Amino acid sequence: MLEISENFIGGKRIPPCGNDRLEVRFSYDDSLVGTVPLANRGDVDLAVAAARRAFDAGSWPRMAPEERQAVLSKFATLHAARSDEFASFICTENASPLWFTSAVQQGVAPQNAAYLDAAKSYPWEIRQAAFGGQNDTIWRREPVGVVAAVIPWNAPHQSALAKLFPALLAGCPVILKLAPETALDGQFLGEMFMDAGLPEDVLSILVADREVSEYLVTHADVDKVAFTGSTAAGKRIAAAAGDQLKRFSLELGGKSATIVLPDADMDMVAATVRFSGLINNGQSCIAQTRILVPSKNQGRFVEALVADLQSLTVGDPRKIETFIGPLVSRRQRDRVAGYIETGIAEGAKLAIGGLVMPEGIDKGAFIRPTVFIDVENSMKIAQEEIFGPVLSVIPYDSVDHAVAIANDSPFGLGGGIWSADPDDALDVARRIRTGTLSINGAHPDFLAPFGGFKQSGMGREFGSEGIGQYVEHKAITI
Repeated sequence: MLEISENFIGGKRIPPCGNDRLEVRFSYDDSLVGTVPLANRGDVDLAVAAARRAFDAGSWPRMAPEERQAVLSKFATLHAARSDEFASFICTENASPLWFTSAVQQGVAPQNAAYLDAAKSYPWEIRQAAFGGQNDTIWRREPVGVVAAVIPWNAPHQSALAKLFPALLAGCPVILKLAPETALDGQFLGEMFMDAGLPEDVLSILVADREVSEYLVTHADVDKVAFTGSTAAGKRIAAAAGDQLKRFSLELGGKSATIVLPDADMDMVAATVRFSGLINNGQSCIAQTRILVPSKNQGRFVEALVADLQSLTVGDPRKIETFIGPLVSRRQRDRVAGYIETGIAEGAKLAIGGLVMPEGIDKGAFIRPTVFIDVENSMKIAQEEIFGPVLSVIPYDSVDHAVAIANDSPFGLGGGIWSADPDDALDVARRIRTGTLSINGAHPDFLAPFGGFKQSGMGREFGSEGIGQYVEHKAITI
């Protein structure tokens, strides 16, 4: 068990202002993983004050971009060396299967490298002839200020570094607010950044409940909020930030569609749904949980999908052969179970799964991989983000019909197209109102912008667009 007794504020461990502590438990067997201080408003004030000192009078915002890049490059090396350790530890916090936490941790290194690559060519300051040729203009991109970065529990290191890297590269001090479900693993990042050469006061890492988190994001000395989480919470942050004219970026929920075009190999695509739709037990904002298939092929596709899901190992997430583990908590399990009950009440039919515990398992926050068929896109299970291993198979009559179904959603984060003809797939992809799409299972590009349309968020992460979320533009005409 890991017991952390002090907060990480301004690059140092200091005693918390209060006595409240948070327990992190493993939802597979309810064992205690560790404890950590639960921050109160006093702790937030200390962290914000440290960040304010760093921004107003410290060296970090005033360093040459290359100096900041050198620090983050060293951190990236330190972090990559502990990838397996972090993957195992995170698995015990949020019960994500070890295969998934390992894959995510291995993906953090290229994510970090892409940010560093984008920073090298980023136009931090350029001088150009002003329009009309009378003067010169210096166009500067300067750090936006003190950043509050609020992250979720489902991929904690990836989410944290997707915000820390661009913010720090831009010269911004950061207060990182960890999710209570994964309140321990993020603590390791603090000392690692200090070992890499980050100056004092630039980084603080806190764990807080909803009320104290709201105090952080509305703090008068916080200039920018970067948030990943639910759409409901994102709306509250946007409203509060708007009231203060505070900068913000939001990476929110999704209800992404996989469109299987008529010429696709139905059996092959059915075998990929485990990764696109059930990744991390379905607890992923980019999970493609609406599966759109031609009406004439629905029976064959569902038969192949059910056969594949029946072959999956469900159980202890610490075992590498386990594909599906428990959900992050009993509360989340109950929430997903409620959606399954709603789907049945709405008239959808179960092809596999449901509320019965997986065979041979009598403990833990489990939901069996579940597939609904005869789903109408207007149903609640097709319109709302469930965040669990629940898929909806929706038949379509034509490609135009499939595009209309895919776009008939309040969300627009991810999606996928499958076709024997990549050009046909690209034509369809251009018609989908969503921020990211993959064709035939292609992996994402960390230099390309990531983010959502509609209620899936505002702003982008990764590459130069990601760095651009943490700068203000200044024009100096000479």
